[in-house]
Amino acid sequence: MTTETKVVKSRKKAGGRTSGTPNKTTQQAREAIALFVDGNAHRLAEWLDKVADGIPDQDIKPNPAKAFELFQSVVEYHVPKLARTEITGADEGAIEMVIKWESAK
Repeated sequence: MTTETKVVKSRKKAGGRTSGTPNKTTQQAREAIALFVDGNAHRLAEWLDKVADGIPDQDIKPNPAKAFELFQSVVEYHVPKLARTEITGADEGAIEMVIKWESAK
């Protein structure tokens, strides 16, 4: 037995958000995170120094590698990662560059 479903678009979409408009809750969450980050940015260096240098009073050993890892995880949200792109010529071959010099008149 075969069941077919036919979708008929007989009217235009009415109401709701327009395309590209962010969800209110998402926007509020992003703003709250941004406020938290802005309010604690000055403390970031102090926190990373404690991880890198350790805290002798609390028997926390120095861990510069972990401090660097934490720093990288924060930076990637500020500076986007670059995607690798490869440019090729026709049929994925080499690109031919022709440079011509014109004499000054």
